[in-house]
Amino acid sequence: MKAVLVLEDGTYYQGTAFGKKGTAHGEVVFNTCMTGYQEVLTDPSYRGQMVVMTYPLIGNYGFNTEDSESGTPHVRAFIVRELCDYPSNWRSSVTAGTFFDDVMVLSDIDTRHLTRHIREQGSMYAVLSTESDDIEALAQKARELSGEPKELVAEVTRKKPRHIEGKGPHVAVLDFGVKENILRSLQGLGAAVTVLPADTTAEAVKALSPDGILLSNGPGDPRDIPRAIETIKGLIGYKPTLGICLGHQLLGLALGGTIYKLKFGHHGGNHPVKDLTTGRVYITSQNHNYALGEDFSPDITVTHMNLNDNTLEGFVHNKLPLLSVQYHPEAAPGPLDSDYIFHQFYELIKAS
Repeated sequence: MKAVLVLEDGTYYQGTAFGKKGTAHGEVVFNTCMTGYQEVLTDPSYRGQMVVMTYPLIGNYGFNTEDSESGTPHVRAFIVRELCDYPSNWRSSVTAGTFFDDVMVLSDIDTRHLTRHIREQGSMYAVLSTESDDIEALAQKARELSGEPKELVAEVTRKKPRHIEGKGPHVAVLDFGVKENILRSLQGLGAAVTVLPADTTAEAVKALSPDGILLSNGPGDPRDIPRAIETIKGLIGYKPTLGICLGHQLLGLALGGTIYKLKFGHHGGNHPVKDLTTGRVYITSQNHNYALGEDFSPDITVTHMNLNDNTLEGFVHNKLPLLSVQYHPEAAPGPLDSDYIFHQFYELIKAS
């Protein structure tokens, strides 16, 4: 079956449909990972987005029941040059047909051209359809939908608390779309973990008497969830706190920082980040469309910078036990390069 992807500027791509049929809409972003497509598909931070994979062959090692970052795919659509229907890997246990049962997939298009178009023009909204080939009508629909408010965190956060046993310190995780590997990283340190819905108040967090607080990753613009910013303001200085990705942005806003949208975001597993405290450069995994400005108070020290575009990638507070990074230290493209972030957080908890 044929399908057409139409961007809001009228650019369109016709290809082959796979998986779910119908019409989907979302912001088109490109991801530069060569592997890890199952993790990308199930990362809640991709909620509301159509992901273009720049690597031309996707699906060659199949899917399994162990590598997902959440219980379901979150991308609005998945766009590839070639989709492999016959994977070869001993861990492959789930077919592409089963995995993409509820995801629209577009293959057999020039993903190089689409990626270059986004790099030059910036990320934009699009509509993917197997039901219509009216290019102008679909482009108009994309333009109309691009301006709608998007409550993406509410779609991915858990509804009820979840507790994970551990013999170490107790960490409360505010779930804005937390990845399973973040929770596994905390468990690896021996921590007991309580995962809380995104709308949990500061008072409710304090009632748990945690030893540390983690602000998780998640989708969208942090300014769309002002309630979370107010909660974080109420927790600043209470216990050692680690922010990751969206949590990093929310913590920055709670401290008086500013946010701006990147032209085409950071999505991939090959972003070089320099730790300014050691001079070492790490290859990091990233997934975000927004970044913090550097106009913090003198109480903030910038600790990490992106070497591709000099955007802020991490900071610490000079007086309070606050640690924050924009990239994903749990994603491990290094594979263990950035694991030290969790150890620093653990040391902050022990010191407190």
